[in-house]
Formats: sequence, structure tokens, C-alpha cells
Amino acid sequence: MSERPVYSAAVIGCGAGGTLSIRALAASERYELVAVCDQRQEVRDAVAREFPGVRTYADHRDLLAQSPTDVVCVSTYPPSHEEIALAALETGPRGMLVEKPLGDTAAAGRRILDAMVKSGTPLAVPHGLVARATSLEVLGRVRAGDIGELRLVEIENAGWDIINAGIHWFQFFVTLIGTDPLAGVLAAVDTSSRTFRDGMRVETEAVTYGWTRSGARVVLHSGDHVAHSRPGKDTLFRLVGTGGVIEFWGWENGYRITGPTGAAEVGPVPELDRSGHQVHLEELARQIEEGTPDYTVADASLRALELCEAAYLSHRHGCLATFPLADFQPPEATDWDAGTPYPGEGGGRDGRRLGA
Repeated sequence: MSERPVYSAAVIGCGAGGTLSIRALAASERYELVAVCDQRQEVRDAVAREFPGVRTYADHRDLLAQSPTDVVCVSTYPPSHEEIALAALETGPRGMLVEKPLGDTAAAGRRILDAMVKSGTPLAVPHGLVARATSLEVLGRVRAGDIGELRLVEIENAGWDIINAGIHWFQFFVTLIGTDPLAGVLAAVDTSSRTFRDGMRVETEAVTYGWTRSGARVVLHSGDHVAHSRPGKDTLFRLVGTGGVIEFWGWENGYRITGPTGAAEVGPVPELDRSGHQVHLEELARQIEEGTPDYTVADASLRALELCEAAYLSHRHGCLATFPLADFQPPEATDWDAGTPYPGEGGGRDGRRLGA
């Protein structure tokens, strides 16, 4: 049997996501880590010490010009993804990884994905919940109808926010609902603490409520401090179907299912012997080798980014954000203050006479 090909790889951006890609590439037999880029000298020095022989750059343009590779991983902060990913694509890589969120806006993410699809370049977007045994088993049970028709996904997540962690949780929700189109989002967002995280301004706390055309709901309660309905669980998923409930806890191994015959604890579920990034990168290598690009995960990631952006638009304009998001136009700003006495002038509609 012939040996499987080994692909050269480069990582642009060596923060949290980039470090995960670096370690996954180094651990995999499918890749040779050739070059990395980061603006910080101390980060480049640390990579050079740990991985002797790997070329380091301060500017992604120098890396792309001087060290072209089979695979490029873009792991910078979201507002820079589009510029860097499209520049990398111009060098003709055989595959790419772009960290989530794909871009800082859904439109930017769409341009990246469309460019990858047009060029036929396989694209990995490393969402951990679709690369773990526990959450994949939960996904399989939902699709098998073990809790009936899925109607509600509740998510609680402390210490994070809509864009930096909600993108993971919404991607799993979108994967659960399949092709059911998103319909609308309402969000309440508290920005009083002026929190920033991973290079982005984020909210102190938020509740995001979204639904699909079929009526399936998602509710995400996220923020710096979230009161837990299950003590000791910083992240909680509750999947409610017409015939039962599944509860699992983010990155923990195991879950609880309640159905017609009662409740059962399942697990711990044996996890994979590779990190989520390594799973996604080795799947990328398979697609390159077989010439079969699959954009399923990337497309779900883009739909999740639309949910994130819709939440912020709903907050910003004080309104329902509707889908398709590309067609959404916020209403004109008004001085209407809900919950205060109606003055009898200034327009409006009588809620007692709706449909009359």
C-alpha cells in the first residue's frame, strides 16, 4: 500500500486558535508544519523554540510570498479574516482552515465561503462540538428520533459571549435542525461592563432567542456571569423534543436522556484520541487527497454567524431581526418607549384591534 501524502502547512495568527492548529499539525502524520506568522516577536520566538526549523514571519504577506504551502490556516482576529483568507487563496493552496467566526460579519463570511467554493478549495472551520464523541452521539440520537421532533434548544454559558462562544453553540443548533431555515431573532444585550474578549467588544450578558420556519426554538443565555440552572455546569445544553429531553454539558463526556421509559445517565463517553482541530485538519487532508470538497461544516458555521449578527442587530436597533439576513432592513428609529403610558398622540396602532 502506498503511503498517504503529507501536506505542507502554515499558520497565520498564533493566538488561542492558531496554537491549536499548530499543535494539531505537529501531531498529525498528514502534515508538515513549515511556517507561522504573528505580529508579536515574543510569540514568534516561542514557536521557534518549540518547533526548530519552522520559519517565522511578522507579516502574512511575507509568509505567503516566501513560504507558500499546501494548506494555510487563518487564525487571526475576525475582522482580518476576509483580507488574509482571500490573499492566501490567491496563492493556490490545496486546502484552507479559517477559524470561527468566518468573519466579523455574515457578509464577510459569505464572501470567504463563496470564494472557496468557486475555486473548489476544501475549507475547514474547526467547530469542536462536531468533532467530539459525546456531542456527535447526542446529534445522532436526535436525528434518530430518540426524543421525538426537536422543538427547543436551551443553552447556558458563563464567562463567554455571543460571538466568541455563541458561534460554537449556534453552529451545533444549526447542525441539529439541518435544512430548516432560520426565521427570526430577538436579543436583549447588556453592555454596561464594556467587556472585550479576543479582540472584540462584547456584551456583559445577553439572552438570544431565535426560531426557524418550522417553529424550532433556540435560547442562549450567555455572559460574564450567568446563573446556572444546574449547579457546577458552566455550559449546559438542554434539547427538548416532543418525546423527551437530552441534557449535556459542553465539553464534558456524557449526557442525560429522559424519555418515555424514564431518565438515564449515559457515559462517560470515550472521546477521540485527537484534538478537535486535528480531527478537522485530517478531514481536510482526506478531502484534498480524494478531491471531494465538503462545505457542510463551513455552511453551518456561516448560518451560525448569521444568528450571532442577527442578535447584535436586534439589540442595536431594538427590533426583530428577520431572515434571510442579507435582506433585513432595520426600521427607522423612534421615541416609542414600551411600558410607559400612551399619550394619545404621535401615531401607533391599537393592540386591542389587531386584525380588526
